[in-house]
Amino acid sequence: MTTPDTTATGLLARLTALGGRPALTWYGDDGERIELSGAVVDNWVAKTVNLLVEEFDTEPGSDVVVDLPVGWRQVVWALAAARCGADVALLDPAADSPDHADADVVVSSRPDAWTGTDQLVAVALPALARRFEGELPPGAVDAAGAVMTYGDAIVVDPAAGAGTPLTALAGGEPVPTTDADAGRVLVRGTGAVAEVLAQVLAVWAAGGSVVLTSAATAQALDGDPERLERLVATEQITRA
Repeated sequence: MTTPDTTATGLLARLTALGGRPALTWYGDDGERIELSGAVVDNWVAKTVNLLVEEFDTEPGSDVVVDLPVGWRQVVWALAAARCGADVALLDPAADSPDHADADVVVSSRPDAWTGTDQLVAVALPALARRFEGELPPGAVDAAGAVMTYGDAIVVDPAAGAGTPLTALAGGEPVPTTDADAGRVLVRGTGAVAEVLAQVLAVWAAGGSVVLTSAATAQALDGDPERLERLVATEQITRA
């Protein structure tokens, strides 16, 4: 049995080693399906780290709020903030009154809830979105276009290669461990965002691959055993 990776740096190295094999397959609302290899996840995280560093001077000790629902974009932004060494707060979008207005950076799919925040990133959730739909608060960065302008490798390493503990993304608790051969695991997006993210990290840390669903998709699968059975077969899920 190998030792699970418990740092952002180590986990990303393990994902990169997967090469073109699927690391994360996302089933969103309205039938959206996105498949990301380990190399592509690492690429997205690197671009996002570069944005956080160059636009917002994010570094170890910075406070970064990730106010995104369960999904592949939430995973990428949370990992990127952790890779910077930042203190990461994960918010459930159902929260009515965000109370982190003094954060160094806020990343949100509902930027209108953060009016007055100095350093705000607006994230459009649809996979093919080229810009955020709707009016943005003054000074907000539209992630849909901005992230793609940054390099595929980290240019300035804010954490100097240090291994940022993944506890920052698991509510301060150790990342749960699983068998070294985690296989292809279905993760339902029905829990709190921090809990769901911790499940994703646990599978990756043990060398596995994740099929992640939105809350609505998970509920639909639970109510349709035949659809769930087809998904398990199609995605070659070994643990549901």
